[in-house]
Amino acid sequence: MGIGLVDPILPALSKQLDASPSQVSLLFTSYLLVTAVAMLVTNWVSSRLGAKRTLVAGLVLIVLFAGLAGTSDSIGGIVGFRAGWGLGNALFIATSLAIIVASASGGIAGAIILYETALGFGIAVGPLLGGYLGAISWRGPFFGVSVLMAIALILTAVLVPTTPPPDHHTSLSAPLKALKDRGLLIMSLTAVCYNWGFFTLLGYAPYPMHLSEHKLGLVFTGWGLLVALFSVAIAPRLQRRFGTAPTLYVNMVGLAAILAIIGGWTGSAGTVVVATIVSGAFIGINNTLTTQAVMTVAKVERPVASASYGFVRFIGGGLAPFVAGKLADRFDMHLPFFVGAGALLLAIVVLATGHRVLAAAERTAATPEVGELLPVATRGTATGVRPVVAAVDNSPSAATVTAKAAEVAARLGAPVELLHVHEVDIVGDEAVERESLAVAGKLVREHVERAAASVPAVAGHILRSVADHGNTGRLLVRHAEQLDAQVLVVGRSTGGPIARLLDDSSTQRLLSEATTDVLVVQPEEAAHGS
Repeated sequence: MGIGLVDPILPALSKQLDASPSQVSLLFTSYLLVTAVAMLVTNWVSSRLGAKRTLVAGLVLIVLFAGLAGTSDSIGGIVGFRAGWGLGNALFIATSLAIIVASASGGIAGAIILYETALGFGIAVGPLLGGYLGAISWRGPFFGVSVLMAIALILTAVLVPTTPPPDHHTSLSAPLKALKDRGLLIMSLTAVCYNWGFFTLLGYAPYPMHLSEHKLGLVFTGWGLLVALFSVAIAPRLQRRFGTAPTLYVNMVGLAAILAIIGGWTGSAGTVVVATIVSGAFIGINNTLTTQAVMTVAKVERPVASASYGFVRFIGGGLAPFVAGKLADRFDMHLPFFVGAGALLLAIVVLATGHRVLAAAERTAATPEVGELLPVATRGTATGVRPVVAAVDNSPSAATVTAKAAEVAARLGAPVELLHVHEVDIVGDEAVERESLAVAGKLVREHVERAAASVPAVAGHILRSVADHGNTGRLLVRHAEQLDAQVLVVGRSTGGPIARLLDDSSTQRLLSEATTDVLVVQPEEAAHGS
């Protein structure tokens, strides 16, 4: 909610503090540039303090500097306090999703769906609340952010369990060194150009609308609803249907057209309103797919890749409002939007230079036999008989899945191949590993030992995946086909109808695409140990 609270008061700030739009735009510039630089040190900090302490530090900074911004009497003061706010934001976004995954006691998939829902709700409702508070006073949204984040700080400090620092410490130079990875660099530069267009729209579209704070809040609420819907529900489906790069090409052309329309018809408030709301669909798709592409192509640790990507992309977001303001002051309000449209077209050109890298990485992520299948442990020697393949995870039913696979394999005289999918989930423009590779390896070894008590030959593997949760079902099907499995044994997904709407069940996808006989272990079987 804090992200959207301030946007409806930008014109009011300009009028009441006697500041030009370019001066007001520095609120974005100081905030995003400090966030960008801070992304270089967030992993270094969290790997020493632990995720919870890092998150609490970020929340404290946001509470403090958002409140101070509300007490300021000058645009310069607000810009300065926004810089401190940006530091807190960097610490927050580097750890919040990871803590939710680490703290989830009712299932990681459900926790991520809750996170997605909360994120979408906040993006949509934030501008609405900002409009109401801004109508009372321009200071209201700043105090509103401070109060909301103070509530978050108290709840985090009291209810979130303490997380110890990880065994592995990240070096300060790791995010910069990671940019030597060509795929990561290309995607990061693509994001610079995209964010240039995005923050031009976010920072300057409110001015030609000539609306009150209430109405501006409603406009950006509609925009936020589309961002949330298309980020969570639509982007993964488009990616599966058309691929990441083709979807991004078309999407950025569409967003460039939106910016060009705003630039050409800045005199028509209705046109600007409709175009801004519609842009939310394109922004939601782009946020999800660019992050997924980064995680797919990067050959470095996921947290380091996120830090490198965040550093580069926030630079584009920070510079765009400043340059747009100078163009508006020197020429007119039309030009910044045309430049933003041009930046999006340039993003397509940059992305095209890495098309082969991204396409190859997608094939690797989707096809086990070309390198993403990681052997973990073996017991015994395979006899050449077609195996029984079992998919295991960290759910309570996983032990029953392994036992059932061993039972079937013993009857068939077949070896067992145990497979655990190591997932990187994309939520909006954030990425998080559901577990470390070390934890995944330990889980696989435990299941190998369990199965080895019943069958003479067992092998355990990790299959890495960067995509929506449902994609794991397709990967399991392909692996079973590759091994010419006699039976594929899986546990049934326990996700409800809302979960299936937002993120296809891996079991559903598996059953729809399977060419191998599938044995689904029911949750009731797991509960009774049968």
